Amino acid sequence: MTIPTLPTTAGQGRAVEQVAFHRTELGVILSLYGRMVAAGEWRDYGISCLREVAVFSVFRRTAEMPLYRIEKRPKLRSKQGMYAVIALNGQVLKRGHDLKSVLRVLERKLIRAVE
Repeated sequence: MTIPTLPTTAGQGRAVEQVAFHRTELGVILSLYGRMVAAGEWRDYGISCLREVAVFSVFRRTAEMPLYRIEKRPKLRSKQGMYAVIALNGQVLKRGHDLKSVLRVLERKLIRAVE
């Protein structure tokens, strides 16, 4: 599996690599995001593509700190897994190699008891 990167130019004309989410990864994340928006839990998101990490941040309101961050760190793919879900307080809720299994920790919040 290849890790997609976005080439950009630095100040002296050399290419700087950025980590980005692949289309299939974004499809999985946005599917969960859509269900959470429909449930009224989430309202906004932001995507950051940096040199060593790509971050999908989820917000309850635009002006707040992100409730959760879904991170992709390709350098950790052979160790702990390149995907992680991180809570507002910085606690790593789940880390792993498969994005769908990592996101299950957030899907549990969607399931509620119906009276």
